[in-house]
Amino acid sequence: MSKKSLAARCAVGVVGGLMLAGVGVAAFADPSENGSGDVDVTVDIASTETGALSLTVAGTETSLTETGSTASFRQFTGALPNVTVTDTREDVDAGVFWYVTGQASDFVGSAGQASITPDHLGWTPTVVTPNDGEVAEGDAVGTSIDGGVNGVGLVGQELLALALDSADAQASSGQWTATANLVLKTPVTVAPGSYTSTLTLSLFEDSY
Repeated sequence: MSKKSLAARCAVGVVGGLMLAGVGVAAFADPSENGSGDVDVTVDIASTETGALSLTVAGTETSLTETGSTASFRQFTGALPNVTVTDTREDVDAGVFWYVTGQASDFVGSAGQASITPDHLGWTPTVVTPNDGEVAEGDAVGTSIDGGVNGVGLVGQELLALALDSADAQASSGQWTATANLVLKTPVTVAPGSYTSTLTLSLFEDSY
């Protein structure tokens, strides 16, 4: 066989191989659809919300102004921002109750004057939202200037409480708001100047 004939046969073989490869690619490039189906995927996710007991305060500051001072003492009055307790729980154990207390710190002078202790600050709480007796305001608290059994100042006094004898209140959710009239009484010899105290409101839950 001549070299020319061998070269021609090799060339044909290569061309044939390329043609076969091309036929194979063309066979998979355009598939035909012979049917289809849809599947709806569903899932039920249970709620993890069990409700909560929470406290919010309508403002972060209040001021007292002098009114009703006498020759025996100086008096300054104001109002506590609204305090709201919200209970969104659907199931509360019997015998569980909550209450809100107020604790004042020393009135510290801005110019280094002597502090005024928290026993000089008193309040008279009031519930401001309608209720059926499931909540009640705490007792009025006097100051050390007033004296007497309640003349102790705001050293941890009750502002608002769930009534202990109310089964309905224990079993249902709700929202209640209270406020308090504040009164600061000092000796007439108190140093003039600006004073600041922090009144901490705390929500507690307990059982009996």
